[in-house]
Amino acid sequence: MGLRKNSELDPLRPVIDRALPRDAQGLIAQLRSPEIELRRWAARDLAAHPDTVRALGEQLLQEQDSSVREALFTSLGTMATPDSVSALLPLLRRDDAQLRNRAIEALAGMPRAVAPRITALLGDTDVDVRIFTVNLLGELRHEQVPQWLLMVLANEQEVNVVAAAIDVLAEVGQPEHVAALRATRQRFAQDPFIGFTADMVIARIESP
Repeated sequence: MGLRKNSELDPLRPVIDRALPRDAQGLIAQLRSPEIELRRWAARDLAAHPDTVRALGEQLLQEQDSSVREALFTSLGTMATPDSVSALLPLLRRDDAQLRNRAIEALAGMPRAVAPRITALLGDTDVDVRIFTVNLLGELRHEQVPQWLLMVLANEQEVNVVAAAIDVLAEVGQPEHVAALRATRQRFAQDPFIGFTADMVIARIESP
């Protein structure tokens, strides 16, 4: 049997790139995939695209898989921008304690980005948000932490928020904070728990 001429050969099939697109828009599309593995890898890779922080935050609000959640938190923490903070703060209002606590941990890892938001958070109308913000101060490595705590002692009316601030001062309090603790003890003279915790922290600070 003779060879067929080239002109008689079947045309070559076009080469198709089967790899999923790794640009920002392609990754955002994969972030919404029903496949967990695709969402997880997209969440990780989007750390290199700070302009996609909104998409990461939106996904975090609805993501149910813990491994994808962790990848989302990691990417937002890697970015550590004011927009990252904006994406994480809504989680302080969620009922899911695990999600909330992980958000606090992530925010604590970006002290410079979150610092400009602390005063407003301590004045939030939601008591729980104020408590969680004080919890954040307990993890935050920022030179203004004592000043923010003193602001809570001086101005806060809700006893649970004040108690949380006293607890944090047990770890970061210095001798110059004793006067504020005594003033708080006097301000909440009718609350034995505040009196007990304030006295305990004062004793710890003043102990040699």
